Amino acid sequence: MNQQAGPLRLTGFAALQLLMFPLVLVSLILVVVGGTLTLVTVGIPILLGSLPALRWLADRHRLLAAQTLGHDLPSGHLPTQGMSVLGRLRTWARDPMTWREIAWALVVVPIGFVLSLLTVLLLLAVVTGAFWWFGAPHIMRARATVDRIFLSPGHTEELEQRVSDLTVSRAMSVDHSAAELRRIERDLHDGAQARLVALSMTLGLADDLFERDPDAARKMVAEARDTTGAALGDLRSVVRGIHPPVLADRGLSGAVQALALDMAVPVTVDDGLAGRPPPPVESAAYFAIAECLANLGKHSGAENGWVRLSWAHGVLTAVVGDDGRGGADPDRGTGMRGVMRRLAAFDGTMRVSSPTDGPTLITLEVPCALSSPKTTPSSGTA
Repeated sequence: MNQQAGPLRLTGFAALQLLMFPLVLVSLILVVVGGTLTLVTVGIPILLGSLPALRWLADRHRLLAAQTLGHDLPSGHLPTQGMSVLGRLRTWARDPMTWREIAWALVVVPIGFVLSLLTVLLLLAVVTGAFWWFGAPHIMRARATVDRIFLSPGHTEELEQRVSDLTVSRAMSVDHSAAELRRIERDLHDGAQARLVALSMTLGLADDLFERDPDAARKMVAEARDTTGAALGDLRSVVRGIHPPVLADRGLSGAVQALALDMAVPVTVDDGLAGRPPPPVESAAYFAIAECLANLGKHSGAENGWVRLSWAHGVLTAVVGDDGRGGADPDRGTGMRGVMRRLAAFDGTMRVSSPTDGPTLITLEVPCALSSPKTTPSSGTA
């Protein structure tokens, strides 16, 4: 959101704020009364109705302020979905934004109302038309600035949220690393280790047969050679699951193009990277894209897919899309949650747009710098 509203639209915002003013005032009074009576239980139902109403009104004013100032204003509310009544009340009580919104309502009563009313009156008075044209944007930006001060998280809250997000992402990364380690151990135990044990037993039997039955011993040695090849294949498979060689050799773009070539669905890769991300970020992005492509092949019913790689303003972006049936839900299954865990470790995000009947667009973003010039060609792969 970059474009600021003009005088006429801002005056419309002021009129809406005037219409909501009585609701803000009533909600504030009920919140104060409910909070005062909470100790005698009577206030709990009042708070359960009035505080969400005040939050709804604050969100409307937050949206108007964002459109006035030309940039988004995050709310920063603590989540309460699925909580019990007491859990919601406790969360609201310790949420800094709750107290900011109550303070905002107190300020809106004397200051915000006057500024919005002044904007509307300037339009209604014909003789002040010029003052309205030039003054309305300044008055409404002042009003929006007041809203932004109270309705956006402060620096302390942002730092606390950042610490909380990092704590969660670190715990998720530790859990993911432990799961990966268990998977590697299981793959080694069930694959290469079992084959190496069989190889050792076969060679032992061949050694015993060399003097008595050389032909049988040679057959066992041949079987051992085959087992050795299979064990090496298992080890390569495990290594590819840790860090694919194609990723190390050709970078993210080349590795994604190799994934596209293996897809049953035609997938086009649009490479807009002028360099390579740091290896940990590159690996996380590769496996995230690989999971998205796997879901595309299994569940989308698509005839075509695409991957667009780009980097701008310090953010690596990968968009994985298809023309399938849509309806992808990141809350179903573990694959998409695994993608989010991988990216969260690097402060990355995943957004999913998948309406019924498609198309599905999965946008992966990871902050990073690019280094070392690109060595692979930039061409579509289908």
